[in-house]
Amino acid sequence: MSKPVPIHIVRQLDRLASTIAADPSAQSIGPGARLQDRRGRPLRDLRISVTDRCNFRCAYCMPKAAFGKDHRYLPHEALLSFEEITRLARQFVALGVQKIRITGGEPLLRKGIEQLIEQLATLRSPVGDAIDIAMTTNGSLLERKARALKAAGLQRVTVSLDALDDAVFQRMNDVGFPVAKVLSGIEAAQAAGIANIKVNMVVQRGVNEQQIVPMARFFQGTGVTLRFIEYMDVGSTNGWRMDDMVAGEEVERRVASELPLIPLHANAPGETAQRWGYADARGEHDPRLGEIGVISSVTQAFCGDCNRARLSTEGRLYSCLFAGQGHDLRQLLRNPSTVTDETLSGVIAAIWQRRTDRYSEQRSSRSSIHGALPTHRPEMSYIGG
Repeated sequence: MSKPVPIHIVRQLDRLASTIAADPSAQSIGPGARLQDRRGRPLRDLRISVTDRCNFRCAYCMPKAAFGKDHRYLPHEALLSFEEITRLARQFVALGVQKIRITGGEPLLRKGIEQLIEQLATLRSPVGDAIDIAMTTNGSLLERKARALKAAGLQRVTVSLDALDDAVFQRMNDVGFPVAKVLSGIEAAQAAGIANIKVNMVVQRGVNEQQIVPMARFFQGTGVTLRFIEYMDVGSTNGWRMDDMVAGEEVERRVASELPLIPLHANAPGETAQRWGYADARGEHDPRLGEIGVISSVTQAFCGDCNRARLSTEGRLYSCLFAGQGHDLRQLLRNPSTVTDETLSGVIAAIWQRRTDRYSEQRSSRSSIHGALPTHRPEMSYIGG
């Protein structure tokens, strides 16, 4: 006999069903249907956080003051298993997701992460296309793991690296980790055959803005795309202030003053980075020199094209990086005898169809975000970047 559905799950499903029935914008989610939110944005990208642990203590993400030695991480049983993640991911892919990015915390701290990559790499879209599998990492364990990750099916890797100067980098990661080991991890990823490698640099005024040009010069012509990111107000523990942010336009000017750039078209709809190609002596983009990206999520909000959903470490679905709360999918997953894949798909679709998030646009439209917008937001280490 199958177990009865717990009453809290029944109530959650009933609430979702009632909301959908009363919503005139609700859409069919049958085969071939194009799932959209209330602003017409499709679901194309899924970010999955696999751990809330990290071995760095970067002040903009996991500052020591809030994540000290006595910090309590989620117990292992609270985390989604690889099988649970894959089951959920399969429903997202059926609803239109084309790219899955594994994040954390630091995802390479999750034991056996290669097994998850291997499972996700078997997923196919409704028309049989393979799914783009990517990962964001701080690079500390990449030298050791790169070959196994590639063999498992990882296609892209993004490495967080905020400075080349070792003193600046160690001060920023706040655990004394040397920059040389991260660079060795990037080299190992290249040697393993991971063709699409990016480096993300979060720029903070008074901290590492003097590293902008050295970073751009270092990665020019290496086959690695460097992306500069405006310091964002993610979470509530990093003490974010607008004055600490270096605007994307300033970053582009600094690079262009030393290394001539020309604008490039976006690779795909919903792309977050504005692309700039390194110019040759004739003032034309030379693909061999590569490019940089500038992600201006504070000064130039891109909410209108956002097609990303985020799955937290313990299975909560967030429709925005700055959402105040997520939707608990784990309780559904852990009743497999009573909650079918069709039910899971319907819940995910209902959540996306009701989505109206535009936090960054709202922030940009006000002189001050304090008191005007939700102040409780999930931490980056919990929801992933």
